[in-house]
Amino acid sequence: MERAPQEADAAGAQGAVAGRGRWFAVGGGALVVVALLAYWLGSGGGNGEEAAPRPSATPTPSATLTVPDVFKRVGPSVVVIQAGKSLGTGVIAAEDGTILTAYHVVKGASKKGAEDVTVTFADGTKTKAAVASSDPKRDVATLRPAKLPEIVIPATLGGAATVGAPVVAIGNPLGLTYSVSTGVVSGLNRTADRTARDGDMNGLIQFDASANPGSSGGPLLDARGLVIGIVVSIADPGGDEAFAGIAFAVPIGVALGGGEGDGPPGGGPLI
Repeated sequence: MERAPQEADAAGAQGAVAGRGRWFAVGGGALVVVALLAYWLGSGGGNGEEAAPRPSATPTPSATLTVPDVFKRVGPSVVVIQAGKSLGTGVIAAEDGTILTAYHVVKGASKKGAEDVTVTFADGTKTKAAVASSDPKRDVATLRPAKLPEIVIPATLGGAATVGAPVVAIGNPLGLTYSVSTGVVSGLNRTADRTARDGDMNGLIQFDASANPGSSGGPLLDARGLVIGIVVSIADPGGDEAFAGIAFAVPIGVALGGGEGDGPPGGGPLI
């Protein structure tokens, strides 16, 4: 049997191959360990520091607007209302030009033989308006203008008030048309005292953006420019009808016919 040496050589060769195979296996495992160690050190794990945060692939855009942007968006929807000696504010609430305002601003005009209501739009268009509907209990009313501006821009109604959230009020305080003030929601479900005949108003939004006579009926806006309420009154501890840092608005859901809430007294005269 002369093949025995060949078989031995083959066996030796196979052993050498097997040895090289084991070396490659061990070498490959070592490379994996080195790679993992390098990643760990590069990520900050080697010196006890946390890995640097990676930026989000798709940043979430914020819907919050600046105050100038809110005014730019909603200002064209705000109107000046003159009803006899009563000055107030209103906001276009529908594409047909229907205006939402505070009832007490046009209260006298809702009576037979009363003086006309005059509405001035943001573009200067001036026209008479009729009281289309009124809700004295909620202190809201709607007006139907006899003439519309060339472009009607209704505001977007909706949104909820949250304590501490920023708000913007647009109105005509003391005849200073299209005044803008800012603040936050100070409280919810407040009650404002009124005459026994009118009854108290419940479920009001309390806010600290400045408001004065002439502001009533104007929109209270959130940071997205949504109308969350209709301004109706201020707290007046000095009895001089001057802003003392507390104002109230009817929530837009209530103004549109929703339910009312109850809460601690807010007080204050209608403005």
